[in-house]
Amino acid sequence: AASPPQYGIVLDAGSSHTAMFVYKWPADKENDTGVVSEHSMCDVKGPGISSYSSNPPAAGTSLVHCLNQALRDVPKEKHAGTPLYLGATAGMRLLNIANLQASDAVLSAVAATLKSYPFDFRGAKILSGEEEGVFGWVTANYLLENFIKRGWLGEWIQPQKKTLGAMDFGGASTQITFETRDTIEDPRNEVMLKLYGQAYKVYTHSFLCYGRDQVLKRLLSKLLQAESYQPTVHHPCWPTGYEKSLSLSSVYDSPCTEKEKPSLAPNTTITVVGTGNGSLCALHVSKLFDFTTCSFSRCSFDGIFQPEVSGNFIAFSAFFYTVDFIQTVMGRPVHLPSDLKDAAKTICATSWSELLQKAPKLENRLSDYCAVSTFVYLLTTKGYNFDNHSFPNIAFQKKAGETSIGWALGYMLNLTNMIPAEKTSSHKSMLYNYWVILILLFVVTTLTSLVTAVCLLRRSKSSAI
Repeated sequence: AASPPQYGIVLDAGSSHTAMFVYKWPADKENDTGVVSEHSMCDVKGPGISSYSSNPPAAGTSLVHCLNQALRDVPKEKHAGTPLYLGATAGMRLLNIANLQASDAVLSAVAATLKSYPFDFRGAKILSGEEEGVFGWVTANYLLENFIKRGWLGEWIQPQKKTLGAMDFGGASTQITFETRDTIEDPRNEVMLKLYGQAYKVYTHSFLCYGRDQVLKRLLSKLLQAESYQPTVHHPCWPTGYEKSLSLSSVYDSPCTEKEKPSLAPNTTITVVGTGNGSLCALHVSKLFDFTTCSFSRCSFDGIFQPEVSGNFIAFSAFFYTVDFIQTVMGRPVHLPSDLKDAAKTICATSWSELLQKAPKLENRLSDYCAVSTFVYLLTTKGYNFDNHSFPNIAFQKKAGETSIGWALGYMLNLTNMIPAEKTSSHKSMLYNYWVILILLFVVTTLTSLVTAVCLLRRSKSSAI
């Protein structure tokens, strides 16, 4: 009989919200690839934990509803043996830069809440951008069984599959990670991984302040600057018919924009009015990237080394949501860079009332799709250098089967040592399997020859009479 499943819980504390994932796997197969699956998930109500800097205990309390769900999702007798992890990403990285005491207080409050549950709590920490990128890459390739496979005799097969590159786009940072044969000229971008006896040389980089929400803040800052903080400022990326009053403090409350903070009262409010101009929008968004400096043989942007993109890619999180909006709400395909560019232009040219008619459920984020689509186009083509040949190799999807793609699963697999560096005793099982085959062959041949002998004997008897 199969042994009862094991469980693991990871809280993905992102900049704009926290998600809890409950994973499960058959205990006797835990080193197989692709066997861990998502048992359930829970979205924590409210903002990300980094927004509780002035009230840290509330960050802990916010998780209670989902943790109580985990108590029900994991069988009671398994609670004590279920590892529980919390990983925080770029929202907390930014808080850590802005206010170290506050970020420590938030993590302590969150840890206190997690410790009060009967699970095996194994820590709450802030992941580095590199860890976030690499664990997302591990998750995608693990789920798609690109590392190893079990053959029909239980033997390990190293599928001669290429690994997939991974592109993640959160609220405060964006990551690109892929296997490469090229020289990685900056050691900070190189990760050597040994998985199931195979070595992988992986390029990764995380761009802080290039997540969706921070890009939108940085864009606002540039526009306010361009129109010298007048009482009314025009926003070419917002739809016509949309306007909003903003306080300066809401734009400059982040390490991503504070260097551009004007010497005006923080409570000054400015009315921002949408003008829906796609080409002007693209002009302003492109100013968020620096393509001028590069001390390596090639760079993506901001002086960061990047080898040429190669192989297939999976683009998840906000990459998926943006392209999904273009395909489902705008009804346009996205196969080539030009499709993305044209779609962004069309979104930018669509009035606020028309957008509301198309997607009433998405009201709170609707005004941002023009800017975000434009950003995704510029990031992938001008930034990462995808072209007509390589862009079609990007699959925009958020799940592999029933499991969400993101860093959480790879993080748990790593910390629970479920991906062995060396090949798991596969030669033993291979030898064992060969013996089984040899014995079976021996038995079959013996039986066949016996049957043949019996038949021949009978025949010779019958012909003798």
